[in-house]
Amino acid sequence: MNIPSGGPGLPGSAPVNRRPSPSHGVYGITVAAELSGAPTQSLRLWERHGLLTPARTDGGTRRYSADDLARIERILNLVAAGVNIVGIGRILDLEDDNTALRDAAERNNRPR
Repeated sequence: MNIPSGGPGLPGSAPVNRRPSPSHGVYGITVAAELSGAPTQSLRLWERHGLLTPARTDGGTRRYSADDLARIERILNLVAAGVNIVGIGRILDLEDDNTALRDAAERNNRPR
């Protein structure tokens, strides 16, 4: 007797990956603040200064991703080291540029 495969979560079905991609915004500002240890006002300030760019819902609610949380952690480390907000912006820009260059170099070095 053939039994058809069930839907997600049913016997005979393939496992479903429910974890969002690292760049997908899922956390509201309060949850992001709680997870990162940064005050919500700091998150808003850093966004105003261009250090963070969380996703927004159609209604304008901020949604932070795992990548955003990692960036917040980096910002907190720089703040703890005594770097001012302009310096943090410059450091993050240089780190972003470096990552983009490394990714481009890696793509160019792949065998075709």
